[in-house]
Amino acid sequence: MTPKTPIYMDNAATTRTDPRVVEAMLPYFTEKYGNSASRNHKFGWDAEDAVEHAREQAAALIGADAKEIIWTSGSTESNNLAIKGAAHMYAKTPGENGATGRGHIITALHEHKAVLDPCKRLQREGFDVTFLQPPADGVITRAMVEEAMRPDTILVTIMWANNEIGTINEVPEIGALCHERGVIFHTDATQWVGKMPTDVEKDNIDLLSWSGHKIYGPKGVGALYVRRRKPRVRLEAIIDGGGHERGMRSGTLNVTGIVGFGVACELCMKEMEAERDRLFKLRRKLETELSGRLEGVQINGNADRRLPHLTNMSFGFVEGESLLMGIKEIACSSGSACTSASLEPSYVLKSLGVGDELAHSSLRLSLGRWSNEAEVDFAIDRIVKAVNHLRELSPLWDLHKEGVDISKIEWQAH
Repeated sequence: MTPKTPIYMDNAATTRTDPRVVEAMLPYFTEKYGNSASRNHKFGWDAEDAVEHAREQAAALIGADAKEIIWTSGSTESNNLAIKGAAHMYAKTPGENGATGRGHIITALHEHKAVLDPCKRLQREGFDVTFLQPPADGVITRAMVEEAMRPDTILVTIMWANNEIGTINEVPEIGALCHERGVIFHTDATQWVGKMPTDVEKDNIDLLSWSGHKIYGPKGVGALYVRRRKPRVRLEAIIDGGGHERGMRSGTLNVTGIVGFGVACELCMKEMEAERDRLFKLRRKLETELSGRLEGVQINGNADRRLPHLTNMSFGFVEGESLLMGIKEIACSSGSACTSASLEPSYVLKSLGVGDELAHSSLRLSLGRWSNEAEVDFAIDRIVKAVNHLRELSPLWDLHKEGVDISKIEWQAH
């Protein structure tokens, strides 16, 4: 059976809001529309009750206490609050613990921009930042972080799973190291939470960011876990005005979105195991059949330490944007990122040592709750057809088939 097109395979970018989530949200638009900070009438009380119930649902998903959940507008804000808030709160004075600046922070080159850019801003403010170079398999290990640690290290921020290649870093082990050294540990868990089991206590996490729209909830709402004991983590607010959310994040709460976030967390908790196994089988089929039916296919990132629903594949001698145009019925993303001035290959793939040509030829295919086998079969056929067609037009492919090593050709400019 031919599936309805276009097919959505870009769940790492955003997910469809589950109809059950939408149903739970609807009354809070027109019936229970109070401000959760209005504590002198029923409309406010109902809103506050809904917010606190959602806080419990979110906390349960990650093994936290409800009092440790801070509401935000999404993972970008959560990351900014965690990284800037911790850096400013635990900043050193020059000379303290050998600090040459305001303190030392460790992150990795293939983090999301919502981590990299706050770290770069802190650099400009006088903090020292080490950007770890990921190995070819994309996995950041405890040993790599340990080697980079200094007496003045105040914060480590390493994502749990990479948003482009799906590789899983050694987060619990890195967290344990940070606790041994008295260093605050933050993880951007946007791609991880809701898909894989999470326990912030067992996993040694102090600060954790995640977002509603990656777990079949609404856009514009997220959460930050902030550890309350052993150690009690304190953050300097980056938004002032009213002292909401334990003084860490002021502003009227998005009650409707928070209700949806909570229900989305509860659904993920109930359905995670079955969904994980189902999506893993579909992802393996994608990878196995595309690799079997096409030459020159490379799966980017560690073969085993990867999320069950996400694959990043490079198709040699094919340009990614052209490939996307050839598979218009499939919504996915390319390994190229458009900027105002140029078309640059993915900085994540380049950080792994993937050459520009292969980085430009990559596709990220990410499956979700409504993905099915018919869609995967359709995608495989369309991608194979498009790749073969583009290679027929490529003189480089002809040279490759003749056994010529393209990398050793010396091109002359005219």
